[in-house]
Amino acid sequence: MADQNNVGKVNSGQGKYRLQIHLMPPAGWMSDPNGLCYFKHHYHVFFQYSQNLETGKPSSWGHYSSPDLLHWQFDGAAICPDMEWDRDGAYSGSAFTADGKMELFYTGNVKEKGEYDYILDGRQANVLYTVSRDGLHFSKKQRLLTNADYPAGYTLHVRDPKVFRKDGGCYMALGGRRTDGRGAAILYESAGRKHWHFCKELTTREPFGYMWECPDLFQLEDVWVLICCPQGLAEEKYRFQNRYQSGYFRCDDFSLRRGDYLCDRESFEELDYGFDFYAPQTFTDPKGRRLLFGWAGIPEEKRYGNGPTIRDGWQHAMTVPRELFWNHGRLCQRPVKELDELRIKRVPYEGNSGMIKAQAFDLLVEFSGIHPREKRGVLLGDDVLFVCENGCAELKFLSDAGCGRTLRSARMRTADPALRSLRVLRDTSLLEIYVNDGELVFTTRWYPKSVQETALSLIGPVSAAEVWEFKGMEVDFGEYGNTITGNRGGAD
Repeated sequence: MADQNNVGKVNSGQGKYRLQIHLMPPAGWMSDPNGLCYFKHHYHVFFQYSQNLETGKPSSWGHYSSPDLLHWQFDGAAICPDMEWDRDGAYSGSAFTADGKMELFYTGNVKEKGEYDYILDGRQANVLYTVSRDGLHFSKKQRLLTNADYPAGYTLHVRDPKVFRKDGGCYMALGGRRTDGRGAAILYESAGRKHWHFCKELTTREPFGYMWECPDLFQLEDVWVLICCPQGLAEEKYRFQNRYQSGYFRCDDFSLRRGDYLCDRESFEELDYGFDFYAPQTFTDPKGRRLLFGWAGIPEEKRYGNGPTIRDGWQHAMTVPRELFWNHGRLCQRPVKELDELRIKRVPYEGNSGMIKAQAFDLLVEFSGIHPREKRGVLLGDDVLFVCENGCAELKFLSDAGCGRTLRSARMRTADPALRSLRVLRDTSLLEIYVNDGELVFTTRWYPKSVQETALSLIGPVSAAEVWEFKGMEVDFGEYGNTITGNRGGAD
């Protein structure tokens, strides 16, 4: 970030692992991106926000806004769990802005006191609504749906509304957990976004995880995509290695007007194979791009953690904004072009090794020839090794700088599974690795002993390589500092 002494233009937390080019909480906990939208000439990123560093509960909605994805304003907490319908957490949701106002839809979580399993009893999952004319001040909350409004055959785990418009109608996708052990997405439709009616169910014939969180249903170049986060998938050698997964189904024959839709469980592709990625959400910006933010974290993970930042009073971050695009039938991701504006100088770099004296940098590498069996990749310090060999990509920690992180592997997804290009965004304590123009992506937290310089070694036949030092984004925390403010508005 900017100069730590420039009060009001920097993150309010302390510590050497504060990030330069990624959004993070001013203090406390950050998780799922919520309510992503472009409204009143600004990008808006809401997120799950809490002062509880260990669990993130109960959760509010924090709020960042920006005119250009580079200069950010922290606007406090837009929604807090302050009423009977959301008293145990203002959970994830979305924004709708097509009618000249910002309408927010989210799950109000309620857990009754008593001996309950909180799956079949003891829980309320309410779809709540609030609206703003300026993107800052919100109306009283309204309750639109309760558990009684969800289809038969579902547990009380229904949440994370994503609202969108298509062909003149409005639709809402909700993540669900069925009583038969299948995860699913439930689709509702509405004429005016206040009264919703069940439309259809999207699921798989055989169980594919027991719960689908954070559904996001959209068209990209006329192809329907369902992004969701299945919970309960069995770990495999090259897939499903995190506790919970984030990925997409390509729904080529999907129609809003037909009956229930069966997703092909074998077609599911993960969006990110790193240690730290979950709950992605997308939106369309004025340039017509489908942009994605993801949470650079994972829920309920006990094998590894973020002790160094917890000690400094904060935990977790967002990925950089990514643009989605199709390439040979694959959904690919790349950092938005605006990020290039944070480059301040090209770092002198010759040969296949050197010392990069920068806290944050952008590494771009092109490899020569196509040899799938040949080892190619990069070594960062003595800590992180990323290599592709024999059609397999591996992200491996060689030291305790991973705070328990060890190995993540994935199969290359093209007919010629060689590493052709590599882009690495290195921030003080976060890496994003883009393989073959975003065909595969790996996101991970990383806590090196030194954040001021990184030894860099390239592996394999390099045809071109360049390194650019990043300057930090400007983030203005204004009046809020470390505090979480109350919901600006009231409750019925």
